[in-house]
Amino acid sequence: MAGRKPLPLAVKQIKGTVQKCRTNPREPKPVGTLCTPPEYMSDVAKEAWNYAVANSPPGLLSPLDGAILERWANCSGLYREALSKINRAGVSGMIIKTPSGILRRSPLMDVIRDLALEMKGYEAEMGFTPAARSRISMPADGPRDSDPWSEIAG
Repeated sequence: MAGRKPLPLAVKQIKGTVQKCRTNPREPKPVGTLCTPPEYMSDVAKEAWNYAVANSPPGLLSPLDGAILERWANCSGLYREALSKINRAGVSGMIIKTPSGILRRSPLMDVIRDLALEMKGYEAEMGFTPAARSRISMPADGPRDSDPWSEIAG
């Protein structure tokens, strides 16, 4: 299928762009909320998970999104660990000396770059970046009009 990926109904509702003719009536509606991270994750990844759950808009992440959030949190944990190793070593941590004596960029720099790129994809999918958030607008908290024709008339 060519063209843009269709947005989920929840995102369209948050954006305020729901059109009946472009809404999938059979779209699955995940229920529940994400809570605790899986036990096998590292402590740094668990911190990233908890931070994401605490700071995401209400109703955005459901248990069905747990797998993608898990991948993002694991990447975030590994990214932080690799970056802390480079930071501890300072600038000299960015360059290594090969057995033949040639100076070369540290493989950790490649790991950091690859993890950052992978996280960027997950962040865009989940609305974690400023650009992704700019495409979403939350509905006003003001009183709703009880007129049933207001939705049709605009």
